[in-house]
Amino acid sequence: MTELIKKKLKEEIDALEHELIHELPKEIKKAAALGDLSENAEYHMAKQRQEFVKARVRQLGKRLAELSMVNMNNIPRDKVGLGSTVKVFDNTKNQEVEYKLVTSEESDVSAGKISTTSPIGRALLNKKVGETAIFVTPNGKREMEILTLRTIHDDAELSGTGLNRAGDGEAKA
Repeated sequence: MTELIKKKLKEEIDALEHELIHELPKEIKKAAALGDLSENAEYHMAKQRQEFVKARVRQLGKRLAELSMVNMNNIPRDKVGLGSTVKVFDNTKNQEVEYKLVTSEESDVSAGKISTTSPIGRALLNKKVGETAIFVTPNGKREMEILTLRTIHDDAELSGTGLNRAGDGEAKA
């Protein structure tokens, strides 16, 4: 799970670094050749893009490092964690809802994939079946009772694979 995300982040970093090293210097040099830099819009736009790209590369690098620290073997087997699929009863809406807890890069609320860093995701983390998760929304406090739980470990066992010993998050083939 995290290996695919890490690959996508690395690809984006590589593309941005190429732009930073090869394309932007050419744009800046070309714009600087046009004359007075104080009134040169092309030059200022290229410099702004350069700063944005540098910041984005730093941000992606930090996220890549965070994902590299995820050890799937540390994810609980009997509590809600990254990769868990949870069916809850939303007391506020009086309905059952199913969520899969994923990284922020994978979140897609319309598909029931919520980030572990979202308010609902944070409230559900480390809860067991039968426990209630309480969190605050702009519309007030909400409570959800956990009805069923399937962890990432359960999914690995169902698919006939196990999480590898290195803990890098990929299942053995």
